Amino acid sequence: MNPVNILLVDDQPAKLLSYEVILEELAENLIKAQSAREAFEHLLRTEIAVILVDVCMPEQDGFELVSMIRQHPRYQNTPIIFVSAVMLAEPDRLRGYAVGAVDYVSVPIVPEVLRAKVRVFADLYRKTRELERLNAELEARVHQRTAELETSAAQLRQLNEELEHRIDQRTREREEALAQLFEAQKLDTIGHLTGGVAHDFNNLLMAVLGSLSLLKKRLPADERSERLVTNAIQAAERGTALTQRLLAFARRQELKPQAVDFLRLFENVEDLLAKAVGPRVEIRKCIPADLAPLLVDSNQLELALLNLFVNARDALESGGTVTVAAAVEEARPTGLAGGNYIKISVSDDGEGMDEATVLRAAEPFFTTKGIGKGTGLGLSMVHGLAAQSGGSIQISSARGKGTTVSLWLPVAESFTTAQPAVAPPAEPVKPVSRSLAILVVDDDALVRTGTVAMLEDLGHLPREVASASQALEFFAGGQECDLVITDHAMPGMTGAELARHLRAAFPSLPVILASGYVELAEDQGLGMIRMTKPFTQEQLQTAMEEALRDKVAAA
Repeated sequence: MNPVNILLVDDQPAKLLSYEVILEELAENLIKAQSAREAFEHLLRTEIAVILVDVCMPEQDGFELVSMIRQHPRYQNTPIIFVSAVMLAEPDRLRGYAVGAVDYVSVPIVPEVLRAKVRVFADLYRKTRELERLNAELEARVHQRTAELETSAAQLRQLNEELEHRIDQRTREREEALAQLFEAQKLDTIGHLTGGVAHDFNNLLMAVLGSLSLLKKRLPADERSERLVTNAIQAAERGTALTQRLLAFARRQELKPQAVDFLRLFENVEDLLAKAVGPRVEIRKCIPADLAPLLVDSNQLELALLNLFVNARDALESGGTVTVAAAVEEARPTGLAGGNYIKISVSDDGEGMDEATVLRAAEPFFTTKGIGKGTGLGLSMVHGLAAQSGGSIQISSARGKGTTVSLWLPVAESFTTAQPAVAPPAEPVKPVSRSLAILVVDDDALVRTGTVAMLEDLGHLPREVASASQALEFFAGGQECDLVITDHAMPGMTGAELARHLRAAFPSLPVILASGYVELAEDQGLGMIRMTKPFTQEQLQTAMEEALRDKVAAA
């Protein structure tokens, strides 16, 4: 327990000594003063807990001294005890209490009484200071806790703001993803529909082209009739080109991906692209010479570039610039598989498109061009090529700022662009000079009729069946033939499955697989000759000669 300071004020040294002797048991710090001036000096320099004052002093009596002490802010509540042998009447005591004394001790002093009173006030002083210290610590802790709570509240507000921002961001991302998914599903649905329509349309064109070609050979020498038939054949061939674009969008065209040097490919078709866009359009290229090779069908990529340049030309009615750029891109659109990709961009500074037009730009038959100026299949074909090649397409455009179409195509990681060794040319096979027994398998009666007519015109003996099961029944009945021409997409059993059955039973029997679109990437190792519908009589004859040549080579 720390001692406190007790001030003893009396003009008589003997009395001060007696106070000191009485109070020394308390083990407090006793400070003595023989006048009011000396007392004030101690009060100003030292923190005093209890004051003992003599009432009768020569310069200033005790009442005056206590009154002055109480005027000091620090000592307004300090316990002051009057010690006096006189002025002990009741009015004197009241006067003493009025100026600020808290107690009276009469002389002669009873030591135990004086010690008890001083001890009580000293302990009260200590407890008061301890309470003040505890209050100060409590206030400090409250202030600290309040500051911590304010900091936590600020952090919580910040976290809430960040959370709301992240929720808004994730909501936008989710909405964008759902929009992209909806567009992908819509395009996929349109693709399935388009592929089916193209397949059926190819079958119709097959019958039309085959019949027109045979009719043209049988027409009398009439220039007008020949011109009309030729015009019909050309229209059917334009329909064939149209179905090829539809198949490209539906990702059902036959692709032959290989390692392609894009810089060399672009330089090879640059003159063609310049003629397509005209002299008022400047072509700029930004293609590094050390660009990694692409894994893509080069012919289809050239056609895609031509479509993009034609679209750019139509957007640059008053002239402008088309820029082609290529680079390896680390960032890629969502949905692409892992691996390295090259971004090919075709940009123009034309009139651009609004957001609604951009969203529909890749849909088949959607076009903003005038009647007769476009089919609406250019971007559809490019979209299909990118998707079927394992890549992606992005279109960015704004009114008055031009359009950029970007293709992400995979890098040919395990391929080289070195030209393969040229094999010695095979000896040409002479046209088949004898009649062949040929089985035609197709579920479409028009296609069968057209194919049979072309074979008969070539001098062969065709037989026809409407399904793969009927073809197997044909061979099960002991009948033989020299060649089988089969459609692929048939109900029950596909042409490839039929070919596998025939290869197992008749290893040397040639099979030609014809299809309106490519449903299988490979022929499952059967090594068949393949034709794409619609095919001409010349293409049919060439395929037959190749199939028979392979048969002779195998023998």
